[in-house]
Amino acid sequence: MLAAARTAFAERGFDGATIRAIASSAGVDPALVHHYFGSKDALFLAAVEAPADPAELVPEILAVPQDQLGAAVVRMALRVWDGPARPGGLALLRSAVNNEWTAKLLREFLVSRVLRKVVATLGFDPDVRAARASLVASQLIGMVMARYVLRLEPLASASPESIVAAIGPTVQRYLTGDVDLPHA
Repeated sequence: MLAAARTAFAERGFDGATIRAIASSAGVDPALVHHYFGSKDALFLAAVEAPADPAELVPEILAVPQDQLGAAVVRMALRVWDGPARPGGLALLRSAVNNEWTAKLLREFLVSRVLRKVVATLGFDPDVRAARASLVASQLIGMVMARYVLRLEPLASASPESIVAAIGPTVQRYLTGDVDLPHA
């Protein structure tokens, strides 16, 4: 079931994949998928071996005033990466660098399941939301690569709050500020 789910999520994204199609591909009844995973969200998290559950992260981020979203996003990312999920997250990130299929799953997790929900609260058109989410993702992935994979100093040993102070304003600008947005 997990292999079928990974393929479906990588090929069609979270929104395009269905429990029925995943079950069919796995040769099982959809009820069995619901029995083991409960929901499409839980199946997705298991399939991508996600380091955290967006259903827990996003409400915490959105609980802050809009002008503090950038800091909240960076703070949450650091909390996840500094926690017990780091080994799984690093494995996912390293695999995504060399494997397009895993990269699709990571994009789907970060952009669709987390950042899209944050940016959707800001009132922008869908194209603008997608561009802003991709810019935020670039900062978060760069921060994680530099701090946890490459271990670039002084970033690798900096306190989380000093990183929030340094990177949060850029993420805030990408979320709400004036920025020339990339277009497809």
